[in-house]
Amino acid sequence: MKQRLSTLITSLVQTDHSLPDTYVSGIALHSNDVKEGYLYIAIQGTKFDGHDFIPDAVSKGASAVITNGRDLGDLPIPQIKIANPRRAASILAAAFYGHPSKKLTVVGITGTNGKTTTVSLLTSILKSHGFKTAQMGTLGLIADGYPQQKTLTTSDPVSLHKTFSDLLQNDFTHVVMEVSSHALHQLRVADVDFNLAVFTNLTPEHLDYHGSMEEYYHTKSKLFQTLPITATAVVNKDDAYGEKICSDCSAPILTTSVSSKNDIHFQHVQTSATGISGDIQAGEHIYQIESSLIGRFNLENILSAVASAHAMGIPASAIEAGIRDCHVIPGRMETFTTTTKGTVIVDYAHTPDSYEQVLSTIRGLSQGWMSVLFGVGGDRDASKRPIMATIAEKHADFCYIAPDNPRWEDPSVLNNEVVSGFTGESYQVFLDRGEALKTALATLKNGDVLIVLGKGREEYQDVRGEKIQYSDIKIIQSYCV
Repeated sequence: MKQRLSTLITSLVQTDHSLPDTYVSGIALHSNDVKEGYLYIAIQGTKFDGHDFIPDAVSKGASAVITNGRDLGDLPIPQIKIANPRRAASILAAAFYGHPSKKLTVVGITGTNGKTTTVSLLTSILKSHGFKTAQMGTLGLIADGYPQQKTLTTSDPVSLHKTFSDLLQNDFTHVVMEVSSHALHQLRVADVDFNLAVFTNLTPEHLDYHGSMEEYYHTKSKLFQTLPITATAVVNKDDAYGEKICSDCSAPILTTSVSSKNDIHFQHVQTSATGISGDIQAGEHIYQIESSLIGRFNLENILSAVASAHAMGIPASAIEAGIRDCHVIPGRMETFTTTTKGTVIVDYAHTPDSYEQVLSTIRGLSQGWMSVLFGVGGDRDASKRPIMATIAEKHADFCYIAPDNPRWEDPSVLNNEVVSGFTGESYQVFLDRGEALKTALATLKNGDVLIVLGKGREEYQDVRGEKIQYSDIKIIQSYCV
């Protein structure tokens, strides 16, 4: 795939007839990804400035470079100066790959909690109806015929549009994807043509990045503010920010609610240790739901998925089968039984709200001893660290504190900030997460429950810029039958 540079950049600037007749064979946002003939886009990030790596890109064969206009001296390749290279990256990636999202049905799901579960449920529904559907998000790319690839929750625009193009060429018709607040703020999805957008909820998270809840909301709302009138928004109206989303969105809206009968809602519902059952009413349509997912918070996720499928005109039989067939969301309330007949539940929960929902649900279902292993990430919102301990202490009989992606912070300092939230002494602190997990597993007896929070199915610890191989799941499996 090659394009003339002059043709490719017409969506950004007027054609510069002084440009040499150069072809672009690819686009790179990092100098390490540059190959012969690539267009290198220099973006200033939070830690590194891509402009500093232009010499490296040139040495690797870049055919041209896009910059923010800063003085770089004479370059041996064309330099196109753009006020916002980050915005340019999205525009050019979409153009280079032929705007593939226009030819797909793309659903974007955003919110603090519930994104992955809602994406998985809706993907299951679409597959039940026979659509060749890909899932993108925290679990990576999940698509038939593709190896599962772990990426950012939402990929950079070049990777994203290349993936759309590949999926389109392989006859995929639908993509259901998580859309993170970072992706919205950094314009990674600015040129994705969404047919449907879903809002799950908004609770404090990433405030170290966004600065305030208002700014966090403003970033999330961009997905809905930019929806065309031909798209549809599905909004959880039970969340306080759901009402604001409805006010800020000009596209048609479907609202969901666990409590209100005016929206898409459960006519009646039963929750238990084995799952959720009930009937969902959407206008004149009734959907009979049987799900093995547990916890009242999953009522919201199921409603969002059903409402989305309803908006897309999916028949009841496929909606009901899709919900029924989605048994386990990897890393979300995933259950294991140890050789001692203890139960281990792994969940990716990493916000105060998700802690409260997960731990209160399990406490309500468990009659035995309940312990929790958790930690907090480094270089992230520090204000929530003691809050995590307060919530865990409220529900658990004992807590194990251990590192969870300390990044560039000292794990002992992170642990101390967590411990400051405890009022009692029913906890033990570790600097090694593996040691903490093995200690917790060794104490499990028949009827006991251990909840392991934070990492889900991650396979690494992020320590001082290095991804060190580590898996909670593998350690837990070694204690199981």
